Amino acid sequence: MQQRRNLPFYAIAALLFGVKTYFVYRLIFNLSIENQLQELILLINPFATAFLFFTFAAWFKPERQIKFTRRISLIGTLILYFNVIYFRGFTDFLTIPVLFQSSNASDLGSSILSLIYAPDLLIFADVILVYYLSRKVKPSMQVTARKAKLSATALALALLVGNVVLAEMERPMLFMRTFDREYLVKNIGIFNYHIYDAALHSKTKAQRVFADGSEMSDIEQYTNKEIKSDQSSKLEGIAKGKNVIYISAESIQSFVIDKKVNGKEITPFLNDLIDDSYYFENFYHQTEQGKTSDSEFIIENSMYPLSRGAVFFTHSQNEYNAVPEIVGKYGYTSAVFHANNGSFWNRNVMYDSLGYDNFFDEQYYDVNKENSIGWGLNDKAFFKQSMKYLNNLKEPYYAKFITLTNHFPFELPEEDQNIDKLDTNSKTLNQYVTTVRYMDESIKQFFQQLKDSGQYKDSIIVIYGDHYGISQYHDAATSKFIGKEIRPFEHTQLQRVPFIVHIPGHEDDRVISKPTGQIDVKPTILNMLGIDNEKDIQFGTDMFTNDKDPFVVLRDGSFISENYLYAKNVCYDRETGEEVESQKCEPLKKKAQKELDYSDSIIYGDLFRFYDFKNKQMDLSNAEK
Repeated sequence: MQQRRNLPFYAIAALLFGVKTYFVYRLIFNLSIENQLQELILLINPFATAFLFFTFAAWFKPERQIKFTRRISLIGTLILYFNVIYFRGFTDFLTIPVLFQSSNASDLGSSILSLIYAPDLLIFADVILVYYLSRKVKPSMQVTARKAKLSATALALALLVGNVVLAEMERPMLFMRTFDREYLVKNIGIFNYHIYDAALHSKTKAQRVFADGSEMSDIEQYTNKEIKSDQSSKLEGIAKGKNVIYISAESIQSFVIDKKVNGKEITPFLNDLIDDSYYFENFYHQTEQGKTSDSEFIIENSMYPLSRGAVFFTHSQNEYNAVPEIVGKYGYTSAVFHANNGSFWNRNVMYDSLGYDNFFDEQYYDVNKENSIGWGLNDKAFFKQSMKYLNNLKEPYYAKFITLTNHFPFELPEEDQNIDKLDTNSKTLNQYVTTVRYMDESIKQFFQQLKDSGQYKDSIIVIYGDHYGISQYHDAATSKFIGKEIRPFEHTQLQRVPFIVHIPGHEDDRVISKPTGQIDVKPTILNMLGIDNEKDIQFGTDMFTNDKDPFVVLRDGSFISENYLYAKNVCYDRETGEEVESQKCEPLKKKAQKELDYSDSIIYGDLFRFYDFKNKQMDLSNAEK
């Protein structure tokens, strides 16, 4: 009598893993479904991936099949859970370059802990069950026959190929959409996405080796024709010889400006300052996975960040033509003030590449339990302690202050809270307004310190939001606060951050409504300083000129123009938010992708090593470096 065959042990583990992954996709990643084919693909891909990896167990000897199955179950779960943690913080998925930023992890502290929930234990339930079942495996649950092994492998590969074919049917050229990680995960699964990401990483690493600088000709022609302004700004030279002070306002978004909680303004000082400054109300952050470091990179270089990882880590040794290096040739002393450790975001290496003279990091500050909040030294103590170093800088100086207190998870002691928390279903958003208010008070204090030291009147002060503070993970609460349903249009509008240019003694102050972004800051500041940057390669335009149509490109391919806003494959009227015919956005969509590709080519190929900015020509002396 033939022995009845049981379902192989690896197949049981694969089924459990597939079910678990599907529920993570649905309940935690909350992947959007637009049609029935997408629903089918999302149902298939967790199991296609699970069977692909678990089927390898069949090729081991029976005694090793159990060990392999248990290990792959645990390793796969850890990979999935690391993505869950990262997604809660950034509404994004891990990439290989992000893993190289692991030196940042030691500084995350309470940020990571706040992203871990007790129900997360359920994600490990199948791992525990697999370990339990492994002690009861019968011989009939082991795969020994070669024919059975071949059949199992063929089935796994068939599922994978079927998944990919369906995905390509649903979204042709899927693997060209490297900027849209959610789409890749939704169609091929989180694990196949990681394999694809590793392949991309190898490809981009090879780009520098094969680059010869010939790409610069097309890039130069494009930027000269499409981006550089031929119009003189009315503010050109207004800051010549003056100090430049940047305040990188951590995580602040424009939706809190002029808003109140129980009758109290969230940002009373910034609201008043806007009335005496230039304020760009449609200014967008353009950061990606590098967050604050991306904002620094964009503002100093007028180039786009990478779609994966942070330039500060992956390409810190490149040649750049950054503002600190440029202004240094005109007698400026440059410095960054940031009360965090110098290795965070690899700043102590990257700042040298950007041409900064000084970096006042954590070791320059007296940091203790009494003056620390969340990520470290509170903003009030930070500005106060920074003044002694600022006072000793040789003038004129170019200085940047990076705040810390308004950082996720937005924790603030009760005695420092001068505004009520919001009342929504998001603890993060509720606490956010209290730390934004604290930062507002800190900036007010800093302005007074500048006046007391006599440096205020000889400086221009630029305040900007570095990136979003409230991610899509909190859309329900944010929607309640802003009073709007959050569609892709509203989500893109939520990427607006404050940008304030304050010029003491200057009276022609106003609100400017045209779309602008972080990439426009470099040409704007250099023109205000009266520094000729005609020979530069940049993707931004002076924000005070009007001869070029405004065009702001976000790293995911979304863009904002004078008339249209494009996001998630939908073209909107920028003023009304109504959907319009997709062809109206097509030419701008191609332009946006071209700019992103050109910027990527410069970074991945380290193309500036071939270029002589002084003479605006190719310089092949660095070709072998």
